[in-house]
Amino acid sequence: MNRFLLTAFSFLFFAVSSIAQSYFNDGLSADFHRERRQELRALMPKNSVAVIFTNPVKNRSNDVDYIFHPNTDFFYLTGFREPNSVLLIFSEAKDFGSISTDEIIYVQPRDPQAEQWNGKRLGVDGVKENLGFEQVFLNSDFGKKPALDLQKFDKILSFNLGKSQEESSSNTSMLEMIEKFKSTSNYPKEISEVTMEMYDLILATEVENSANVAQVIGRYQRTYPEVKKDPILKDFVNADSPEKRMAVKAQIPDSKVNFTALPKMMDQLREVKTAEEIVLLKKAVKISAIGQIEVMKAAKVGMSEREVQGIHEFIYKRYGAESVGYPSIVGGGNNGCILHYIENDLKSIDQRLLLMDLGAEWKGYTADVTRTIPISGKFNEEEKAIYELVLKSQEAGIALCKVGTDFSEIGQVTRQIIDEGLAELGIIKKGERHNYFPHGTSHHLGLDVHDRGGYDALKAGTVLTVEPGIYIPEGSNCDKKWWGIAVRIEDDILVTANGPVNLSSDAPRTVEGIELMMRIPSVLENWVLPELD
Repeated sequence: MNRFLLTAFSFLFFAVSSIAQSYFNDGLSADFHRERRQELRALMPKNSVAVIFTNPVKNRSNDVDYIFHPNTDFFYLTGFREPNSVLLIFSEAKDFGSISTDEIIYVQPRDPQAEQWNGKRLGVDGVKENLGFEQVFLNSDFGKKPALDLQKFDKILSFNLGKSQEESSSNTSMLEMIEKFKSTSNYPKEISEVTMEMYDLILATEVENSANVAQVIGRYQRTYPEVKKDPILKDFVNADSPEKRMAVKAQIPDSKVNFTALPKMMDQLREVKTAEEIVLLKKAVKISAIGQIEVMKAAKVGMSEREVQGIHEFIYKRYGAESVGYPSIVGGGNNGCILHYIENDLKSIDQRLLLMDLGAEWKGYTADVTRTIPISGKFNEEEKAIYELVLKSQEAGIALCKVGTDFSEIGQVTRQIIDEGLAELGIIKKGERHNYFPHGTSHHLGLDVHDRGGYDALKAGTVLTVEPGIYIPEGSNCDKKWWGIAVRIEDDILVTANGPVNLSSDAPRTVEGIELMMRIPSVLENWVLPELD
């Protein structure tokens, strides 16, 4: 063995050991991911395969890529955080010569030079050792080793691999795997999830029910342009007899690939959090609540939105959170009326409300906490009236977060309270709340800020947000005294058998609690940086 090979071998051995420690401290056990794969397998139809790619590496500009973030479904099932990988799950164990397995993962190879520049890789042996997979192959072997004929499966389950995913990748190995999968699976071209869902609906219908299905598709045509434009769906809706509709049914392209079933299965799996997941979510939320508290202490007239954002995100990093779960929203005054305002470029927040919607990401799981505070330290009369109306609405919504409550009921109740309250204040007539409360009240929370899950009856272990808001931009059709007021209050709620648990309750959310917190001195008060030229 020459000196170069000996050095490379030593490097790889040391690196695998180093990576192993980071994976062991990743917050979720290999058993967690293995059990999730088994749960997915139990939902799959017989003789089917699920093909799940992680995200591609995306280019920021020139030779700089964005920081890689794995596809959350892929991570949920594997615990693997590296790019250029794909997971295959079989509904039943399949024989490949001397190999019999119900799952295969393909990963990028070890590469000392690449790892010197971009960080350690697990490689085939590292994945076997740390993530609990027995059949691990290089991504260059995808489709070749072991020999796999996708056409022997009755169903090929996948997510929609549109052009956007292909074109955004800066690594050819990912593109090659996706292209190989498409070519060997007879992957349907230029079709959206909702269009495929309509195709599935038609394929499942019988002649006597075809008129009802045509009516359903007609309603979708009014909402989805791609459904309206699709020639097969158009002909099915316009057909004037059951026989003609059945003739159109026969024109639907024959493909074993389905990318509507797998998302629904993942919704079902990810909706209810395990004890391991709840530990991580609680940590993310705790850190985010502390960020809100410290900004309340530090806030003062003349601060910039970016300084406020920086305090939040510094606290996240101080506690070891790897990132933010989504772009931070920090809106002073009228900027708070922009629901997803992320410019955060107002240089001086003067005598206004400050809306702060941020969340730390802890080991993949994200918080989502919003507080609205008066930058001066005290709410004025109009601000207080709007704030307390939003708080009343939110408290009613949180109280509904119980096992068995229909998800939509939370939104209905919060909207009704805000509609009635705005009418009482003379800002609107009843029924016009959508002008100032245009968004939904709740969403699931987990690996994604808008996490997977169903929207039916709440279950124990579900984590969701409750976030009503009122936004009255300048120039609104109401008294000018209300202009520029934007209030959103958002908390992260765990549904339990004993009722709702507010995970973000550490951050004050009453008028009195916020004003009291803002009177407490900040540790940042004496931190003075040098002036810039």
